[in-house]
Amino acid sequence: MCLDANCLFCKIIKGEIPSYTVFENDDVKAFLDISQVNEGHVLMIPKKHLVNILDYSDGDAQKYLQYIPKIAKAIMKAYPEYDGLNVTTNNGESAGQVVMHSHIHFIPRKTGDGLNVISRDNSKNYDEASYTAVMNKIKDQL
Repeated sequence: MCLDANCLFCKIIKGEIPSYTVFENDDVKAFLDISQVNEGHVLMIPKKHLVNILDYSDGDAQKYLQYIPKIAKAIMKAYPEYDGLNVTTNNGESAGQVVMHSHIHFIPRKTGDGLNVISRDNSKNYDEASYTAVMNKIKDQL
């Protein structure tokens, strides 16, 4: 259970702050994001206080991330007018993380909704050698 007394999401888990909960069990809580980027925008949080995905052990990942398909499918069934769904997480302030408690965004999408999640294309700066160097740099850490 969340023990961080200053964490907004821990307070939501404890019931100290109300939320519009769509799914909850012993592991996770999923509730409407108050921003509603698009109608049906949901956040899923582990009930264990983890700052972001970089804090997850393999066991944490198995325990908490298994619910992603369940939440995603429910949103898409609830909103058949949507034809896509972004499932994303921001890890660290520079990546746009605002609440320092791990959370997964589920943002339903419609063609032409104007939301651009990835807005930069740097492919012109890469060639075969640079792609290979980046690939190997990451592979060496696995």
